[in-house]
Amino acid sequence: MSDPNIPDSNSDPAPPSAGSPPAAAPQNSLPVVSPGTARGWEVACHLAGFSGYLTGVGWILGPLIVWLLKRSEIPSVDAHGKEALNFQISVLIYALALVVVALLTCGVGGFLLIALGIGQIVLMIIGGFKAANGELYRYPLTIRLIK
Repeated sequence: MSDPNIPDSNSDPAPPSAGSPPAAAPQNSLPVVSPGTARGWEVACHLAGFSGYLTGVGWILGPLIVWLLKRSEIPSVDAHGKEALNFQISVLIYALALVVVALLTCGVGGFLLIALGIGQIVLMIIGGFKAANGELYRYPLTIRLIK
Protein backbone atom coordinates (compact mmCIF):
# COMPACT_ATOMS: atom_id res chain seq x y z
CA MET A 1 0.00 0.00 0.00
CA SER A 2 1.13 3.51 -0.63
CA ASP A 3 1.01 6.42 1.76
CA PRO A 4 -1.31 9.22 0.49
CA ASN A 5 1.09 11.89 1.87
CA ILE A 6 4.04 10.69 -0.25
CA PRO A 7 3.71 11.42 -3.98
CA ASP A 8 4.25 8.65 -6.52
CA SER A 9 7.62 8.61 -8.20
CA ASN A 10 5.82 8.68 -11.56
CA SER A 11 3.74 11.74 -10.77
CA ASP A 12 4.77 15.33 -11.56
CA PRO A 13 5.96 17.37 -8.59
CA ALA A 14 3.44 19.78 -7.19
CA PRO A 15 3.88 23.42 -8.27
CA PRO A 16 5.05 25.79 -5.54
CA SER A 17 2.29 27.39 -3.57
CA ALA A 18 1.48 31.05 -4.11
CA GLY A 19 2.92 32.04 -0.73
CA SER A 20 6.35 30.44 -1.16
CA PRO A 21 9.24 32.48 -2.60
CA PRO A 22 10.59 31.45 -6.01
CA ALA A 23 13.70 29.33 -6.10
CA ALA A 24 16.86 31.41 -6.23
CA ALA A 25 18.75 31.35 -9.53
CA PRO A 26 22.39 30.33 -9.34
CA GLN A 27 24.65 33.33 -8.83
CA ASN A 28 27.35 34.10 -11.39
CA SER A 29 30.59 35.60 -10.22
CA LEU A 30 30.38 38.36 -12.86
CA PRO A 31 27.44 40.71 -13.35
CA VAL A 32 25.53 40.32 -16.60
CA VAL A 33 26.60 43.04 -19.02
CA SER A 34 24.93 43.57 -22.36
CA PRO A 35 27.13 43.16 -25.45
CA GLY A 36 26.55 46.81 -26.35
CA THR A 37 27.76 47.99 -22.95
CA ALA A 38 30.82 45.75 -23.11
CA ARG A 39 31.61 46.99 -26.61
CA GLY A 40 31.34 50.59 -25.42
CA TRP A 41 33.89 49.99 -22.66
CA GLU A 42 36.18 48.20 -25.11
CA VAL A 43 36.08 51.23 -27.42
CA ALA A 44 36.65 53.50 -24.43
CA CYS A 45 39.88 51.64 -23.63
CA HIS A 46 41.32 52.65 -26.99
CA LEU A 47 39.89 56.17 -27.25
CA ALA A 48 40.65 57.17 -23.65
CA GLY A 49 44.17 57.94 -24.83
CA PHE A 50 42.79 61.10 -26.46
CA SER A 51 42.44 62.55 -22.97
CA GLY A 52 46.19 63.09 -23.14
CA TYR A 53 45.64 65.91 -25.58
CA LEU A 54 43.53 67.64 -22.92
CA THR A 55 45.51 66.89 -19.78
CA GLY A 56 49.03 66.14 -20.97
CA VAL A 57 49.17 62.92 -18.95
CA GLY A 58 45.96 61.20 -20.05
CA TRP A 59 47.63 59.10 -22.72
CA ILE A 60 48.39 56.53 -20.06
CA LEU A 61 45.94 57.55 -17.34
CA GLY A 62 42.85 57.40 -19.57
CA PRO A 63 43.23 53.76 -20.65
CA LEU A 64 44.55 52.84 -17.19
CA ILE A 65 41.44 54.20 -15.45
CA VAL A 66 39.04 52.47 -17.86
CA TRP A 67 40.98 49.21 -17.58
CA LEU A 68 41.14 49.29 -13.76
CA LEU A 69 37.44 50.14 -13.44
CA LYS A 70 36.03 47.47 -15.76
CA ARG A 71 38.57 44.67 -16.16
CA SER A 72 37.07 42.53 -13.40
CA GLU A 73 33.48 43.03 -14.58
CA ILE A 74 33.98 42.54 -18.32
CA PRO A 75 36.68 40.05 -19.36
CA SER A 76 37.02 41.49 -22.87
CA VAL A 77 37.82 44.92 -21.42
CA ASP A 78 40.80 43.31 -19.70
CA ALA A 79 42.33 42.36 -23.06
CA HIS A 80 41.49 45.67 -24.77
CA GLY A 81 42.72 47.68 -21.80
CA LYS A 82 46.04 45.86 -21.63
CA GLU A 83 46.60 46.37 -25.34
CA ALA A 84 45.71 50.07 -25.25
CA LEU A 85 47.80 50.64 -22.13
CA ASN A 86 50.82 48.83 -23.58
CA PHE A 87 50.50 50.95 -26.72
CA GLN A 88 50.40 54.22 -24.78
CA ILE A 89 53.39 53.19 -22.65
CA SER A 90 55.28 52.26 -25.82
CA VAL A 91 54.47 55.63 -27.39
CA LEU A 92 55.77 57.36 -24.25
CA ILE A 93 59.05 55.40 -24.45
CA TYR A 94 59.42 56.19 -28.17
CA ALA A 95 58.64 59.88 -27.54
CA LEU A 96 61.29 60.13 -24.83
CA ALA A 97 63.84 58.52 -27.14
CA LEU A 98 62.87 60.90 -29.95
CA VAL A 99 63.28 63.90 -27.66
CA VAL A 100 66.88 62.80 -27.10
CA VAL A 101 67.30 62.37 -30.86
CA ALA A 102 65.81 65.83 -31.45
CA LEU A 103 68.21 67.39 -28.95
CA LEU A 104 71.20 65.64 -30.49
CA THR A 105 70.23 66.69 -34.01
CA CYS A 106 69.44 70.31 -33.11
CA GLY A 107 65.72 69.83 -33.63
CA VAL A 108 65.75 67.90 -36.90
CA GLY A 109 64.56 64.80 -35.05
CA GLY A 110 61.51 66.76 -33.94
CA PHE A 111 59.84 65.85 -37.20
CA LEU A 112 59.87 62.25 -36.02
CA LEU A 113 58.02 63.33 -32.87
CA ILE A 114 55.33 64.88 -35.05
CA ALA A 115 55.11 61.67 -37.09
CA LEU A 116 54.83 59.66 -33.88
CA GLY A 117 51.96 61.86 -32.68
CA ILE A 118 50.09 61.49 -35.96
CA GLY A 119 50.67 57.74 -35.90
CA GLN A 120 49.37 57.57 -32.35
CA ILE A 121 46.15 59.36 -33.31
CA VAL A 122 45.59 57.16 -36.36
CA LEU A 123 46.25 53.93 -34.47
CA MET A 124 43.96 54.90 -31.56
CA ILE A 125 41.15 55.56 -34.05
CA ILE A 126 41.77 52.22 -35.79
CA GLY A 127 41.77 50.48 -32.39
CA GLY A 128 38.46 52.14 -31.52
CA PHE A 129 36.86 51.06 -34.80
CA LYS A 130 38.14 47.50 -34.45
CA ALA A 131 36.79 47.32 -30.89
CA ALA A 132 33.42 48.64 -32.09
CA ASN A 133 33.36 45.73 -34.56
CA GLY A 134 34.12 43.25 -31.78
CA GLU A 135 37.76 42.66 -32.73
CA LEU A 136 40.83 42.94 -30.52
CA TYR A 137 43.27 45.28 -32.25
CA ARG A 138 46.95 44.51 -31.79
CA TYR A 139 48.90 47.76 -32.14
CA PRO A 140 52.06 47.52 -34.24
CA LEU A 141 55.49 48.12 -32.65
CA THR A 142 54.01 47.83 -29.17
CA ILE A 143 56.12 46.66 -26.27
CA ARG A 144 53.91 44.27 -24.32
CA LEU A 145 54.85 45.14 -20.73
CA ILE A 146 51.48 44.27 -19.16
CA LYS A 147 50.59 40.67 -19.85
